[in-house]
Amino acid sequence: MMDKFVIKKNVTKSKRILVDESAGCSDSGSHIEDLTGKKRRVVKAETLQEHTYTWKRIRAENLSCDYTSLFSKVEANDLFQQLEKDIVYFTGDLSKVQVYGKWHNVPRKQVTFGDEGLTYTFSGITLSPKPWIPLLIHIKERVQLATGHSFNFVLINRYKDGNDHIGNHRDDEKELVPQSPIASVSFGACRDFIFRHRDSQSKNSVRNIEPVKLELEHGSLLMMNFPTNVYWYHSLPVRRKVLAPRVNLTFRKMKPQNQRSLDMQ
Repeated sequence: MMDKFVIKKNVTKSKRILVDESAGCSDSGSHIEDLTGKKRRVVKAETLQEHTYTWKRIRAENLSCDYTSLFSKVEANDLFQQLEKDIVYFTGDLSKVQVYGKWHNVPRKQVTFGDEGLTYTFSGITLSPKPWIPLLIHIKERVQLATGHSFNFVLINRYKDGNDHIGNHRDDEKELVPQSPIASVSFGACRDFIFRHRDSQSKNSVRNIEPVKLELEHGSLLMMNFPTNVYWYHSLPVRRKVLAPRVNLTFRKMKPQNQRSLDMQ
């Protein structure tokens, strides 16, 4: 019921045009505010290329996300095939995480790319990015063109089928630039993506805040804006009926090493 929470906006004349329209695999979100979809038309002056994006704004208490179809089906198919061919994922210790003091194999494949000198630490491991490759630069530039935000790092997760998954977590690591958004681009199988508020995580929680469920389609972009990752956990749960693979790229803005050193002083 993604349309439960959607609010219309008038069209304004600018390089980015906002109107109300929905996007996504299907409107099955269980707690998504009926907020404004927005159509954003972006003109890239250097090439005079023009792209139009139809956005859906997803809102709940302290949750702020924007969702759109970033690539056409043809583009998404081509990019997915290239990702399957070109991306080599981490193995060995870099394919494990620490949970409650014990090491476990990651129930998916993962790898990072980004600017030189950056690192990303979570679940007991520190990942250093591989250098950018043309394929990822192309996807990153499209994300930046559509959103107006810049990114210097990407975490790529590959889910071979519906058995691969990721549990509840928040992307709130100290290496991230404060209040910066995270851009999540999906290719391949459509999968459920579920938000749960931090105050309503267990059966004994004092508050009863419904989860927010989205379906992330092939070629889509989900922007998770501040303060979403302060208050909401998110997960990609097991879906055994899903037989096809999915590749997800989460673009982030990380602090350079010199800025991290200043923060520690």
